[in-house]
Amino acid sequence: MKTLQRFDPLLGALGAVLFLASVVGFGAALPGYLPLGHPVALLGAMGVPHAGAFDVLGFVLPGLLATLVALRLLARVPVTAPWSLRVGGQMLVLSGLAFAAMGVLPLDASDIQSPASQFHASAWMVWVLAFVPGALMSGLGARRLPGWGRLAALHLAAGLATLVGAFVLQTVMPAPVAQRVAFVAWAVWLAAALPVAAAVRRV
Repeated sequence: MKTLQRFDPLLGALGAVLFLASVVGFGAALPGYLPLGHPVALLGAMGVPHAGAFDVLGFVLPGLLATLVALRLLARVPVTAPWSLRVGGQMLVLSGLAFAAMGVLPLDASDIQSPASQFHASAWMVWVLAFVPGALMSGLGARRLPGWGRLAALHLAAGLATLVGAFVLQTVMPAPVAQRVAFVAWAVWLAAALPVAAAVRRV
């Protein structure tokens, strides 16, 4: 177990790099794709070249790694921790699974109202609605534990930034840009959560 824990700081970083590199790389390879004009999900949509590869590398693997990160965070929660920290961690596990589901349920670019597109939209909504309260509850709970201040701040900042990107910024800027704010906030949390948690253990 201790040997596996040595790789904890790499799990989230690998997931974040996979996601961000896939968005940039597959976006650059797709003719006519506008990084700030088209949604990320278009890269994995049915009928798009290399969509299957993007779905695996950009959604499924990062989502599964995010699930593992959330489980590792849960394993670090002391038995005396506030209930909000444990429940928040469980919601973060759900958000990771929902992120992976976005790759399993790709968008249908030819029909935004099709069942396939609705399933993808539902997976995205579950991801947001699980991650935002999960991160906020985890942050509020962590604030009540001595030495957990940095981890609490990371949770709260990521939760609020994802909330703003997913729901607020879309009223003042193009939806694909606002969506990327939410995704980047999540990726930062994913990369930093376990390294910050590892530092907590030494407090």
